[in-house]
Amino acid sequence: MSSGRYGTLCIRENPGCLFIATNRDAVGHMTALQEWPGAGCMVAAICGSTQKEPVVVGKPSTFIMEFLLKNCSKMCMVGDRLDTDILFGQNAGCKTLLVLSGVTTQSALQDPSNNIQPDYYTNTISDMVDLSKV
Repeated sequence: MSSGRYGTLCIRENPGCLFIATNRDAVGHMTALQEWPGAGCMVAAICGSTQKEPVVVGKPSTFIMEFLLKNCSKMCMVGDRLDTDILFGQNAGCKTLLVLSGVTTQSALQDPSNNIQPDYYTNTISDMVDLSKV
């Protein structure tokens, strides 16, 4: 039995069962040239077959952040995705740094339709090493 069918069966047979999802990412990037279906595809399938919405504990939900931290004002969320990493940091009240060496490109960041803007951005995380020497 596939994990999706098992998840659906658990939720249907146990109406009080808590449906927890780590994220709703539509795609995952295995390499710069490969996109694969992300966890969101399985979450959507289970939602559709059970009519139940999950508790999302991963980014951009602040569930984990609230659990781990009491004060994010001195923290900076670093990530490569606007819709999860940067939104996660913003939702938690953190400064945000977008790294352009991953999923998000500079053209996507600067696209007029993009409404998620990080506090800072850089080409690679190694730029932070150079900055620490200043």
